[in-house]
Amino acid sequence: MNKIEQTETDKEQAGNRQSPSAKAIYFSILQEAEAELRRPSSSLFWSGLAAGMSMGFSMIAMGILEAYLPDEKWSVLISRLGYSMGFLIVILGKQQLFTENTLTPILPILRTRSQRKLLNVGRLWGVVLVANLLGAAIVSLVIVHTSVFSPEVVNEFIKIGKEAIEPAFTTHIIRGIFAGWLIALMVWLMPYAETARVWVIILITYLVAIGHFSHVIAGSIEMFTLAAYGKYSWWEVLFSYTLPTLIGNIIGGVVLVAALNYAQIKAE
Repeated sequence: MNKIEQTETDKEQAGNRQSPSAKAIYFSILQEAEAELRRPSSSLFWSGLAAGMSMGFSMIAMGILEAYLPDEKWSVLISRLGYSMGFLIVILGKQQLFTENTLTPILPILRTRSQRKLLNVGRLWGVVLVANLLGAAIVSLVIVHTSVFSPEVVNEFIKIGKEAIEPAFTTHIIRGIFAGWLIALMVWLMPYAETARVWVIILITYLVAIGHFSHVIAGSIEMFTLAAYGKYSWWEVLFSYTLPTLIGNIIGGVVLVAALNYAQIKAE
């Protein structure tokens, strides 16, 4: 019987076909996180503002689909595909979205704990969150104070917002945990997704949409639109939706993804 020998070329080709290890994914995201933490606040702000405005296309796409689909129970399964639109623009366009940043900047802190890094993460989080919410408010005010969209589409915007704000404070926290968990998992999957990146974004964010999980930026655009139309006060939407969702997104991203995924490779 002939013995089959494995050459160096064979080994290299076999290695290239292996799935990346958790440690390889970790170091890929770690490098990106350290690069983001070195960016000046002005760059983070403008990128965050662009992301907040781009996320408006999630609500816009859902509203347009809802307006043209028949009033059937199954139509939500199609209209919620529009939710992925804002995420596609933001992620592929390398804009700063707060929920992505619940995972990446935490990894350097878990690796090397220092007050300087903690303050730097607070700077990044604060700048990006404020910029995202400001961008969300701009889009909402444009929608309300212009005639860009037909009354039928506008009615769908209001309907989407009312459905999102209905649950209680604690429910938004729990739904926010699921959303933060999924979005941070999406970031974890991205480094080696290659040509499947678009599908990873669409499938994960579609699950967030049909699960009615709460996302602090995408949902705040819906809330700010309600407030701008006078359906709720600005204080009501900030306290009833944005705050609990923010808490949930941070817990989901930091604890369930960043900390757990770091724990699995720490010993290595």
